[in-house]
Amino acid sequence: MIVTDMMNFLKKYEIWIFLVLAPLLNFVITYLKSKGLIEFFPYTNGRFYALMFLLLFIVKITKGNEGIKNLFRPMLVWKVHPKWYLFGLLFAFTIGLMTLSIVAVYSGDMSILNFELYIPTLKFTLFLLSWAFLGEVVWIGYAVRELSKITKPFYATQIIGFVWSLWWLPSVYINVGVIEDLPVWPLFLNMMGAAGMCAIVYSKTKSGICVLVIQSMLNMSLVLLPISPDAGDHTYTIFAVLYFLIMLVFMYFMPPKINETNIKLVPSK
Repeated sequence: MIVTDMMNFLKKYEIWIFLVLAPLLNFVITYLKSKGLIEFFPYTNGRFYALMFLLLFIVKITKGNEGIKNLFRPMLVWKVHPKWYLFGLLFAFTIGLMTLSIVAVYSGDMSILNFELYIPTLKFTLFLLSWAFLGEVVWIGYAVRELSKITKPFYATQIIGFVWSLWWLPSVYINVGVIEDLPVWPLFLNMMGAAGMCAIVYSKTKSGICVLVIQSMLNMSLVLLPISPDAGDHTYTIFAVLYFLIMLVFMYFMPPKINETNIKLVPSK
């Protein structure tokens, strides 16, 4: 009886249980790292895989193997209009250039625009892609879709963006595995903006790959362009505010409709 009640409770409140456990899990992992019990490399990558395993464990219990398959089916959708791939590649990078232009005009120092792109190593690029892949499956493909069943997609994206930021907070606090010295409230804006834009692209394309592209380029833009906190006190903040505000504009004119008929995770027979 107790086991049955627990199963029913988990199935009923599945999304909320996951949203509570996900940040707590990273808090525990980060605490172990701060105590020297986890090395840098296992921590930097392992926290993402721990997040994925938590999701797989919950979905396995509530939906079985078919539920797990549904998590990854959007990654097989690649036949979409090329404009969405182009959009994903350029969106964050364009906002980064806008940010640098605003900083240059505000400071009166146009030399800020004379920068060289930082080219990351192949190894680091692959890490960024893997983190974006796991983030797409967990936060957008699962969490936004599930939460959109009980609330409007916009509210769902902002809740997920907030929890996504909570997941990052322990890493920001110990300043390991993140861009150094990230300010907290711009991080929340950035993640809430990211969740919103990913959901819009997801809704319009039904493709997890397109979401992977736009999220990867958000991560890459923070590396390629001098917009991280060490580039200036307000550069990252301006970028985060712009990303969030532009997301709101897209959300107004292109509101996502995320549901089982709009995003078919089970192919039609």
